[in-house]
Amino acid sequence: MSWIILLIIAIIIVLLVLISVYYINRIIVFSNRIDNAWAQIDVQLKKRADLVPNLVETVKGYMKHEQKAIETVTKARERMLSAGGVEDKIKAGRELAAALKTIFAIAENYPNLKASENFKLLQEQLDGIESKIAYARQFYNDSTLSYNNTISTIPGRWFAGAMHRVKRPYFEITEEERAPVRVSF
Repeated sequence: MSWIILLIIAIIIVLLVLISVYYINRIIVFSNRIDNAWAQIDVQLKKRADLVPNLVETVKGYMKHEQKAIETVTKARERMLSAGGVEDKIKAGRELAAALKTIFAIAENYPNLKASENFKLLQEQLDGIESKIAYARQFYNDSTLSYNNTISTIPGRWFAGAMHRVKRPYFEITEEERAPVRVSF
């Protein structure tokens, strides 16, 4: 009879160890997936920032009267490249995106610029990067959802608490980004 009790206790201990290993590994994998997703976003933000000098040089000759817009893009790029943490990079990336939208909106009034092959190529490259950023943001948010769900439900909540893991923020757009770009002359 005592060996049955010992067997039941051993089975329970093995099950608890297996569940613990499963949840700890799951939390670590989801956390690493979020870090990887952010790294992918960061790579695309850097690519976008690297295209800006070429865009500025292409636009300068046509937009002599739009110096402020060009300066805004240049400063936003500098902030993007010097941003330190995730939140700073997100904010700087938003500023750069807004500045680029303004440049493209202004470009609508310069037919020669719109017809320029360099400008078209840069615009296509930026559009491609924007698509990749959107996909990377979606992957980041999907990964964050899985992680947050795991650490919010039982028994994952218990393991997350023991590991000092907290919920991760989603990559959200601001109200300003939802509004259409306004250009006034």
